Amino acid sequence: MTAPSYEQLAALVAAQERTIAQLQARIAEQDAEIAELKRQLAASSRNSSKPPSSDGLNKPAPKSLRGRSGRKPGGQPEREGRTLRQVAVPDEVVVHEPGACAGCGSALSVEGPPVRIVRRQVFDIPTITVRVVEHRLICRRCGCGALTAAAGPVGVSAPVQYGPSAAAIAVYLCLGQHLPVERTAALLAELFGTPMAAGTVAAWTARAAAGLEPFTAAARTALTRAELVHADETGLRVAGRLHWLHVASNGRFTLLFCHRKRGKQAIDAAGVLPGFTGIAVHDAFTSYARYAAATHALCNAHLLRELIAVVDHHVAHPSPGADTPAGWCWASQIIDALLALKAITDTGVLPDPDILAGHRRLIVSAALIGASARGGPPGAVGRRHRALARRIRRRLEDYLRFASDPRVPFDNNPAERDIRMVKIKQKVSGCLRTLTGAQDFAAMRSYLSTAAKHGRRPFDVLTELTSGNVWIPETT
Repeated sequence: MTAPSYEQLAALVAAQERTIAQLQARIAEQDAEIAELKRQLAASSRNSSKPPSSDGLNKPAPKSLRGRSGRKPGGQPEREGRTLRQVAVPDEVVVHEPGACAGCGSALSVEGPPVRIVRRQVFDIPTITVRVVEHRLICRRCGCGALTAAAGPVGVSAPVQYGPSAAAIAVYLCLGQHLPVERTAALLAELFGTPMAAGTVAAWTARAAAGLEPFTAAARTALTRAELVHADETGLRVAGRLHWLHVASNGRFTLLFCHRKRGKQAIDAAGVLPGFTGIAVHDAFTSYARYAAATHALCNAHLLRELIAVVDHHVAHPSPGADTPAGWCWASQIIDALLALKAITDTGVLPDPDILAGHRRLIVSAALIGASARGGPPGAVGRRHRALARRIRRRLEDYLRFASDPRVPFDNNPAERDIRMVKIKQKVSGCLRTLTGAQDFAAMRSYLSTAAKHGRRPFDVLTELTSGNVWIPETT
């Protein structure tokens, strides 16, 4: 057997070097994929936009970013309680006499005033019964021979029908308390003692939602003219497909709108931001930035969750850069600066300009380090972290607007509260069957949320609606 030549050995070494380079590239690619999968597994409601319900049974221990307030837990000293209190004039009074003496057993006289009266009141709901009102439309014949019938009350057009209060209760249970249509019908049949069909409940909800068009137009106009509006969106399963529920709201109005799209096409169809010139508070979803006429304020609660994800990854995979001390993370410095500014604004005052400038410098310097490629994690995780740092640097004024304008809040929680009810509806029903039904639900939730912001009881405004008089608040 002859020994290989030099050329053969050189070719073999070159082939092995190519194989090693390919394997190293493959290993680096797999390491990046593993890091991204670990990041996805570690994502929770604490460090991402995932809802708390997605954390599962193995949810992480809650860690609040608000810090200690110094107050004891529970109700505060000047808080107005909701304890049941006795009324001055009860509906019914039942007198209980002691009968015999507790000492000697003699009969006690009921004549004369008692020594003391102990009042104990029981608040209860009487048995619910349907009250039937019969309208008899009398017909009379005139001497001229003409026959004239009396006109019936408005809304009374059938031989047998339910009244506006029954319809309001059904709409409130179905669209306000998220009961399915069939369960709503069954509940009302048991409570009222009369037959109730699921189709009747569905017709009531559709008719009530159709009557909300004047309210929806007024709410859209009021929000478009407002000085500050919160905007957000969340996914909603409709007819087995992903749709999006959009919200625009402030302290007086709520407008929910369901659409097949998430971006600018849907936001335009909602009709608020296209003509809005005030302050728009939202997250960093890029479609919002396309409305140049508005002044933008970004949600810092979203930003904190993203920064916490960076810190968690840094703790799990420490890789300090050449110019940074061991254990230091650029995201931690931004978190500390944001929370320090929030602590000042929580007292009801804006930070001093020098203090604001100092914290701005801390955020900028940390973002510049985070945006550099040195020392960061490889692959998709590193790209995500660097993109976050660049966004913070690019839109810092929008993130810090809460520290320079007293009208701007730290986060976008009002919009998230207004949109939260759809998640409860989705948990109960799984999905909405039609886009029309989803839009009816959005319109009714807008109506009920706006009523609550004006101190109106949901049942009162629903009774007005089912009676044909939709409630519309003042828009100025």
